[in-house]
Amino acid sequence: MVNETKIKNNYFDGLPVSKTHLFLFILIVLSYFFEQLDNNNFSFIAPAILKNGFIADKTQLATVTSTYFLGMTLGGFFGGMISDLIGRRKTFLMAMVIFSSMSILNGLTSDFSVFVFARAATGFGIFMMMVTSIAYIAEISPGESRGKWQSLCAAGGFCAMPVIGMISRAIIPMSADAYRIIFYLGGAGFLTFFLGLKYLKESPRWLVSKGRIAEAEEVVKFITGVAVDLSDAAKNTPPKVNAMEQFIGMFSGKYLKRTIILLLIGVPLNIASFAISVWTPTLVNSALGFTLEQSLTIGTAFMFGGPVGLFLSSPFSDKGGRKIPMGIGTFIWAALAVWFAFAGNNYMLIMILAFGLNALGMGVGFIAMAYVPEHYPTKMRNTSVGIINAIQRLGVSGSQLFVPALMAGYGFKNLYVGFAGLLMFSSLAVLLLGQSTGGRSLEEID
Repeated sequence: MVNETKIKNNYFDGLPVSKTHLFLFILIVLSYFFEQLDNNNFSFIAPAILKNGFIADKTQLATVTSTYFLGMTLGGFFGGMISDLIGRRKTFLMAMVIFSSMSILNGLTSDFSVFVFARAATGFGIFMMMVTSIAYIAEISPGESRGKWQSLCAAGGFCAMPVIGMISRAIIPMSADAYRIIFYLGGAGFLTFFLGLKYLKESPRWLVSKGRIAEAEEVVKFITGVAVDLSDAAKNTPPKVNAMEQFIGMFSGKYLKRTIILLLIGVPLNIASFAISVWTPTLVNSALGFTLEQSLTIGTAFMFGGPVGLFLSSPFSDKGGRKIPMGIGTFIWAALAVWFAFAGNNYMLIMILAFGLNALGMGVGFIAMAYVPEHYPTKMRNTSVGIINAIQRLGVSGSQLFVPALMAGYGFKNLYVGFAGLLMFSSLAVLLLGQSTGGRSLEEID
C-alpha cells in the first residue's frame, strides 16, 4: 500500500469548510433548535399558568425561573467537567436526552414540586448541551472563521424562538391546559439525539489532549477530506490534568486575570439579558395593561429578533478582536433598553423595540459565547467555559427572585433602566479590560 501523504496543519486552520463540516454544523443547528424550544417556551407559558391558577402568583413564578437557572448553573459547571473527561460527543448526547425527557415531564405533571424539579432538570440538560456545543464548534472550525460559525449555527437553531412564539400564540389560548402541548414539543430533541448517535464525531482537539493523535487525524480527514499530520499540534497541547487541577488552573497565574475579567463582563450581561427575555411578556401584560393575546404577540416579536440578530452579527463576530463588536453592541443594547422603559403602552412601538432588544441580545450573546472559550487551553477549555457560564447563571438564578419585588417597589421604567445600567457596565468592561481574541488560532491564544 502506498503511504498517504499528510500535510502538517493546526487542525482545521486554513482549510476550507467542507460539506461534512456543514452537515455537522446543521446537526448542531437542529440541536440548538430543539433546545431553544425548551429554553424559550416558559416565557409564553408563564402568563397562561398565572391566569389559570396552576402558579399562584409571581413569587411562585420567580421560584420556577430561579430554579431553572440554578439547573443551568449546575449543567454548565458539571457539563464542562464531564465533557473534558469523557468527550464532547458523549456529553452532547447525554444532554439531549436529559432536557428532552424533562420537558415531556413538565407537560405531564400537575404537581408544582415535580414541575419545579423537571424545569430545573431541563435547564441542567440545556446548558450542559450549550457549553459542550460551544466548545465543539470552536474546536472544529477554522481559526479565521470560528466566530462566524458560532453565530450562524446559533442563528439557524434560534429560529426556534419565533417558531415557539407563533406556536404558543396559536395553541395556549385554546384552553387552560393547552400549555402542556408546548412542553411536549420539547421531546422532539430525541430526533437530534439519534442523528448525533450515528453521525456526530468527537472533537479532534479533545482526542489529541488525551493522546489519541491517530484518531484525531482520522476525524480531521473525515471532515475535511485532507490528510493532516497533527504531530506539531500535539506538541503544543499541554499535558493531561485532572478536574481539580483544571478548576484550580483557571483561578491561577495568567488565567486568574482572564477569569475575573470574563466574570465582570458576563455576570451583569447575563442577569440583564435573561431578566429581559424571561419577564418581558409577563410584565407588559401586567404593568402596561396589554391583554394576554397582545402580550403573546409582543413575546413573539421579541423572539423573531433572536435569529435576525444572530445572522446580522455573524459577519462582525471575528472583527475587532471580538471585543469591539461585543462592546459596541452591548452599548446599543443598553440604549434600547432605556427607550423600551419609556415607550409607554404604544403597542406597535413596544413590539418593534422588543424585536430590537432580542436582536441585539442574541447577537451580542453569541459573540460572547465565542469569546469565552478563546481564553483557555484545550486541557481546561470546556471545564473553564462551563464554570464561567455556571457562575453567570448562578447570578441569573439569584436575581430572578428579586425581579417581582423590584418591579413592585420601583416600577416598570426603573426596572428596565436598571437592566440598561448592567449592560452599560458590561460594555465598558469588555472595551476597557477585554482581551482581543477573534480570528486567531486557539493554540496561538494559549
